[in-house]
Amino acid sequence: MEWVKSIVITLVLLVVIRTFLVQTFVITSGSMEDTLLVGDFLMVDRVAMGTRIPGTTARTPAYSEPRRWDVLVFDPAHEDRMKLVKRLVGMPGDTLEMRDKQLWVNGEPQSEPWVRWDDPDGDDEHPWMAWQRDHLAPGVDRSQYRPTRDNWGPLVVPAENYFMLGDNRDFSLDSRYWGLIERWRIEGRALFFYFSYDRTAPTSFRFIREARWERIGKRIR
Repeated sequence: MEWVKSIVITLVLLVVIRTFLVQTFVITSGSMEDTLLVGDFLMVDRVAMGTRIPGTTARTPAYSEPRRWDVLVFDPAHEDRMKLVKRLVGMPGDTLEMRDKQLWVNGEPQSEPWVRWDDPDGDDEHPWMAWQRDHLAPGVDRSQYRPTRDNWGPLVVPAENYFMLGDNRDFSLDSRYWGLIERWRIEGRALFFYFSYDRTAPTSFRFIREARWERIGKRIR
């Protein structure tokens, strides 16, 4: 009986820790390269911005708020069973615009040293971007608005909403396509790498032989 009680208590503690304190996250796509690589294992701080109580939109108390340029894990509205990680670029009340790949926030061009561009010729329209017409800044002709991957806006971010972009800007499905995220959807802030290995290497025992030891323990910025 004591053994069973110990197992139950351990499982309850693990569930509480994962639900309300910290979370692990594994990178499986290249949308955040070179900041995050496929095969990176992240530790995510769930308590900083409050944790969503399962089955509700209510949250536990937080000691921090989302900050511009944070790398965040969140629950996107367009996929029920998916968690994504992107960089927060647009805060509530911001006016955002992209001109020839250059991000502008509130009329000022932004320096983004972490951004990667690999496809100079793929600036195309996409039907998913139609949502942007409902958030255009005053004075923009909605009927003539034709957003593309590298040229869109200006858009106004409403209260309690955030705009997320991937660092691998030419190959990321992000807020440009599927829209804004509400505050309650944010799961936590990515803190550091607790492990990393090259999942694409054509070798056996990649978990050990292709470990990226230099990334382990490194803070995510």
